[in-house]
Amino acid sequence: MLANDSYSTASTNVELACIPDDTTGLERIMLAAQGDLQRLLSSYFGRPIFIELIYAHCSSRLTPASPENPITQSRQVHLVCASCTVCVATSTVTITSPECERLFLDEKFPIGQTFRRLNRTPKFSLLNVETQAINGKRELRRTYKLETEGFVAEILEVFPDRDMFVRGEAWLIERRANLDTTCTISTDTKPEWLSVRKGNVVH
Repeated sequence: MLANDSYSTASTNVELACIPDDTTGLERIMLAAQGDLQRLLSSYFGRPIFIELIYAHCSSRLTPASPENPITQSRQVHLVCASCTVCVATSTVTITSPECERLFLDEKFPIGQTFRRLNRTPKFSLLNVETQAINGKRELRRTYKLETEGFVAEILEVFPDRDMFVRGEAWLIERRANLDTTCTISTDTKPEWLSVRKGNVVH
């Protein structure tokens, strides 16, 4: 196990093993997040973090979820701040209780908020941490599992640029400016036969 969270009456200790040597303190906090990443990112950036669902593929729901008849869903969401994607989360969720089925599939609470609605702290297992360079950006990835009775999620999270944890607001502003420039270039190069109305431009 790559993460060990222990406590006593007088102390709390979180140990992270096998993480990159250059991992910063802020990155360690994000790597140790246990279903509250959206909340931590909002605290860091001082802005709302929105969930954008990219896809969700669910098994059949012919009977209520139970250990004998589990319901599974594979899904991907983007965590978005100021129109910038700050994390891509790809998950496999297994549901074995009607209450969790209702919260997650009917009321459509995201994974972290489902645990909060259940008023439970999930069991957290950090399975893997790695970094890699993609298109000149330094990605940070973690794979982990969150478990409680009736609800299990295994999640791969990709933070697309580690500079966000160094530069904060300046990174957001620069990223947003790059997005706006790309959008403008794309609009300017549309074929002449495509009519474009300002009301349809997406920022």
